[in-house]
Amino acid sequence: MVVPGKYRHFKGNEYEVIAVARHSETGEEMVVYKALYGEGGLWVRSLPMFEETVTHNGAKVKRFEYIDG
Repeated sequence: MVVPGKYRHFKGNEYEVIAVARHSETGEEMVVYKALYGEGGLWVRSLPMFEETVTHNGAKVKRFEYIDG
């Protein structure tokens, strides 16, 4: 379950999840999050993709890891 707070992407950058929203046409759940580096851009990603496990340097890791509320 994705909750608002700070997350670390598997490549190292940190993001703040603002909310889980619904796509107006499809009803798909989307995660709205903000980069905590650079210009702090806003991003959206489908909930299943946000929560998925990826292979990085030969290990299975979460795409985004919750680190702080």
